[in-house]
Amino acid sequence: MSEQTTGSDARIEEATARIVELEAELEASGTTTRKAAELARAKALLHYWVESVVAVVATPGVGRAVLIHENGTESRIASPDLPFRLAIPVSFEPREV
Repeated sequence: MSEQTTGSDARIEEATARIVELEAELEASGTTTRKAAELARAKALLHYWVESVVAVVATPGVGRAVLIHENGTESRIASPDLPFRLAIPVSFEPREV
């Protein structure tokens, strides 16, 4: 295992432990998995969930993305990078009229 992978694994473990601890302070239990089968299941469910999205509102200035699902529900995601990835890049090229 490379040093970079080990450092990455340590950061992931640290992040998951911190999140579970914060949720415990709110008296809400969380689950964590890195096992291949459980992770594959979670990813499949996430793909299904993402496929139900019919509109997206990305607000990079506040670090938030809102997904509107086909049943009308909203999923709000706070993220430092997702809204930037979803936002349409600014172009200073002249527009054709």
